[in-house]
Amino acid sequence: MNGIEKVYKFLDDAQTYYLATMEGDQPRVRPFGTILLYDGKLYIQTGKVKDVSKQISLNPKVELCAFKDGKWLRVAGILENDDNRDVMVAMLLKMPTLAGMYSPDDGNMQMLYFKCGKATFSSFTEAPEEIEFVAP
Repeated sequence: MNGIEKVYKFLDDAQTYYLATMEGDQPRVRPFGTILLYDGKLYIQTGKVKDVSKQISLNPKVELCAFKDGKWLRVAGILENDDNRDVMVAMLLKMPTLAGMYSPDDGNMQMLYFKCGKATFSSFTEAPEEIEFVAP
């Protein structure tokens, strides 16, 4: 398993992570559950009408954090929009509950991938492990 796969597996297994963005000088944090590894890129999904989408468009630097089994993962990086319909379909196939809210053709579904990132796995019992990645 390579680095990006390890990051994806942790986030997928954790099911919920918390995404931090900036709104002006105010940090904003909210729970997310959408995560997809597609063509070597780590994707999240949101709606273009949401504040989080507007915050990312103004400042694509984000950080997320997830906790599972006494370990936590932080990923800091830069998100890039991807309007590829195939990616949207892949997310809806992976997470069919989203289909009630989003469609690849609704003009609202937004897929964002980490253009680059630094992941840090931590716990109270092990040394931190860092993984840096760049999207292909």
